[in-house]
Amino acid sequence: MRHHPRKRFGQNFLQKQDVIDDILHVVGPRPDDLMVEIGPGLGALTAPLVRALKQLHVIELDRDIVKTLHEKYDKHAHGNVVIHEGDALKFDFASLGTGLRVIGNLPYNISTPLLFHLAEQIACVHDIHVMLQKEVVERMVAAPDTSAYGRLSVALQYRFDMEKMLDVGPDAFYPQPKVDSAVVRMLPRVRREPEAQDEALFARIVTAAFSQRRKTLRNTLRNILNEDDFAALGIDSGARAETLAVDDFVRIANRLSKRD
Repeated sequence: MRHHPRKRFGQNFLQKQDVIDDILHVVGPRPDDLMVEIGPGLGALTAPLVRALKQLHVIELDRDIVKTLHEKYDKHAHGNVVIHEGDALKFDFASLGTGLRVIGNLPYNISTPLLFHLAEQIACVHDIHVMLQKEVVERMVAAPDTSAYGRLSVALQYRFDMEKMLDVGPDAFYPQPKVDSAVVRMLPRVRREPEAQDEALFARIVTAAFSQRRKTLRNTLRNILNEDDFAALGIDSGARAETLAVDDFVRIANRLSKRD
């Protein structure tokens, strides 16, 4: 497949065969899997997935690539590729069914909103394996009280168990990005304890707490919690947001939910 990369789509095409093989080993596609690939691009992962699966769904925004995908895979002898032309940020993943396995080399310019979009449709997802900027992956899996731990860490760790699986250098892509990449595995948490009684309130609290990282919780949450609340929760109001575990944010949200 030949195609000139387009900056507006954040296109960096995977091309290194050993990296492709490593990703496929990590994902372990099985013939009956319900799988969707986000941004198939030049087909580095698409081609081997088609050989491994009875059916593969792909989501692609670039019309030229969509045209080439149709030319290559319509009535393809090795399997059935269902091509969805459009923006993955607006795609209804639940429309494909349940037990969905998501894979993709995500454009870095939309990776964070796309992860939140997938999190909103978590009920239909079995697992997610995606390539992202390494820095983003490190923020996703970061532990509390580390420099990488922040809003993204808390929001996604509430929903998923996550693990960085592979580091990938710039030379694996064309054109080469200026940053390192990594593959992350995301497994939906089937049951969460404690669970936020009001997830919108939980999200607002997390956003407020990390809005000014250098300030203490007494300052960032001053319009949300008073000193009695901090005492009852056993949380030091002089601490910063990055010192709190995900469960601490859930406890804060649930206390406020009960109070309201």
